[in-house]
Amino acid sequence: MDLAQIFADLDAQPWAEREHAYGSAEDVPDQLRALASDDAETAEEALYELYGNIIHQGSVYEATAHAVPYPARLAAAGIRPADMLLLLGSIAESDDERSATPSACRAAVTAQLPLILPLIESADASVRQAAVWAAARTGAAEQVLGPLRRCWDGELDPQVRAEVLAGVVRLDPAGAGEFETAVLGGAKEDGEAAPVRLAALLACVDAGLPWTGVHHDALISLLPAESLVAGRYDLEQNEPVRYVVEELLDRATDDAREAAFTLIDAGLRHPDADARRETVSAAEHACEVSRSAPARLAGPLAALLGDPSSASAALSVVRQLGRLAAPAVPALTALATGGGELADRALAVLVAAAPEQAAPLLAADLPRRPEALDAAAKTGPARWATGAGREGDRDPFPYSPELLDAVRARLADSDIAWNESIHLGLLLADWGQRAAPAVPDLLAALDRYPFVVVRALPAVCPPEERDRAAAALHAADLTQQSPLDVGSALHRLTGETGPLVRAVTDVLVSRGRDVADAAKLAAELGSSEALTLLPYLRAALSDTACKTPDPSSGSSAEKRDNPRLDGDMEIARALWRLTGSADEALPIIAGVLEEADGDWHRWQNVHAAEAARALGEQGRPLAPLLERKLDRRDRAAAAALALLTVDPAGQDRNRLADAALTSAETNADPLTALDLLGALGARNLTDDQLRRLADLAERDAHVFIPGFTNDPVRADALFREKARALLRTAGDA
Repeated sequence: MDLAQIFADLDAQPWAEREHAYGSAEDVPDQLRALASDDAETAEEALYELYGNIIHQGSVYEATAHAVPYPARLAAAGIRPADMLLLLGSIAESDDERSATPSACRAAVTAQLPLILPLIESADASVRQAAVWAAARTGAAEQVLGPLRRCWDGELDPQVRAEVLAGVVRLDPAGAGEFETAVLGGAKEDGEAAPVRLAALLACVDAGLPWTGVHHDALISLLPAESLVAGRYDLEQNEPVRYVVEELLDRATDDAREAAFTLIDAGLRHPDADARRETVSAAEHACEVSRSAPARLAGPLAALLGDPSSASAALSVVRQLGRLAAPAVPALTALATGGGELADRALAVLVAAAPEQAAPLLAADLPRRPEALDAAAKTGPARWATGAGREGDRDPFPYSPELLDAVRARLADSDIAWNESIHLGLLLADWGQRAAPAVPDLLAALDRYPFVVVRALPAVCPPEERDRAAAALHAADLTQQSPLDVGSALHRLTGETGPLVRAVTDVLVSRGRDVADAAKLAAELGSSEALTLLPYLRAALSDTACKTPDPSSGSSAEKRDNPRLDGDMEIARALWRLTGSADEALPIIAGVLEEADGDWHRWQNVHAAEAARALGEQGRPLAPLLERKLDRRDRAAAAALALLTVDPAGQDRNRLADAALTSAETNADPLTALDLLGALGARNLTDDQLRRLADLAERDAHVFIPGFTNDPVRADALFREKARALLRTAGDA
């Protein structure tokens, strides 16, 4: 087949009318032709562009199915066959279809099997392997199983055999038992090569076969295992130990869970350093998803901290455990008293595990402990402006006079890094007036670290020092700092409103990106001067703030980006707080709820629901818009909580509870879901709803809390404590 035949019908198709990830697919024909270029760089670039356009991050589109025949023909013609087959396999395995017809893209690849299957017999092992992989991804068992089984009978290359085995079990999971006996049953010295044995083991896991001692021993004997799958195309299995642990934990049974932990325990004690490293990754995943994993694995992980070849990897996991890392505290302390980067990292972990013990070590060597300082500074709420944190924020890092002295000494240095200056300021702000002795040091550093001083000073400064601090701010050259920040600092120090009102006014007049912050500060002023800002708040609203699209007009208002939506929402809040009337806020909130309906508008919906809730029953006109949000799990809990406030009599409370529970079960907004269920009252939940809540509280799988991705264990513990407390009220008289 020559190129003229391959591309004979390419230009006859209406590519410009079809869509791919970036819009019109009019560029696809040139990219397909470039795949056959004699210039390797041109062909590589075209392949890269096609992956971005028609199989973008695993999603396929309208244009994808129509593009499929051409790489199939190129592969059959011997033009970059392995690359073409991998492209086809990637399209076939996609489960996130954006095409108009469900499964159209997989069906398009299946239609090319007459061109793909003969390549299973190619003289090139890489082509055979790619053909096996692509064919199996179609799911067309009737057409593919026979050729794959024939290939298994004659294939000698271990990587191809591994791919064939995986493909057969993918198409026929019942066949896993056959390979379990044939491949794993014999002695490895006389049987299959290691890549094939590992493929058989992973196939048994995929097929859901019971995990036995044979499987455990086989995997331990194959460690380190990552090199055995390095040439495979299933990227989900590129970390075999982690993959097996993940699959076992997903079975959600006591036996499977214990098998996963036993496997990790054995892998952590493996004599090979690479095997231990691979197992640490599996332990990390287990601690991220399983409530029982941290306590079960803390001891084995702590044992690695004394091994120089494993300590670094183990530290990353132990850090996640927080206070549950108690068994590791002696080893962490020993490491932290050493020198170099490893000591700094160990101290950072000790900050989370035993902050009281970490504080003196940090004070003793603060300049050489940047990572530990970062961890300590981020321990508390870390809110510059008000000190207000979120529910679930940890307490500030422990105050000690020694550490305060070390921070003060560090502030006197003229060359500390930007990040370090911020971390020092955060520590001081979290300590509040306990850090009052640092006020002279902050003022002395005002010209060097103005960003930090302006934010930390109001939190630290005692009443008797505030006038002097404010005078220093007035005298300093702060023209490069945000006027909002400077005005807010002066207001917090002395109650002075003039600079803040001027700064808020300027931002509102400019309608810049800081409008949301300016509106928040206006609402918090709470003085007669704030009322002078009302005209500026109204003028700062976007042109479409109070408008909703008119379907009958055939056009819609200009769409707002998220910063503009946020700004309009904060203006609505400010108008409500300053006037006490919902008349102006209602249409603004309604406009945000109406417009913010896309996938990237989660927080805009949550904030709009919170604003609606603040209106109380004056927000009742917003109920229909809020009810539309109940079917979106990432905004359902906030919407349900708002509905219960704005229209309590008009709500189906079972529907609200179900929506909130779905939000929690899908890790979308679990804490708000608990707030909603608490507002309804546990005694008013149905038996099924109580069962679902009890499962969330008592199951082994973590509940993930958005916003706490760096502290999932503690965030889940907070959720569990609240859920259990709520369940206890269900039985109260």
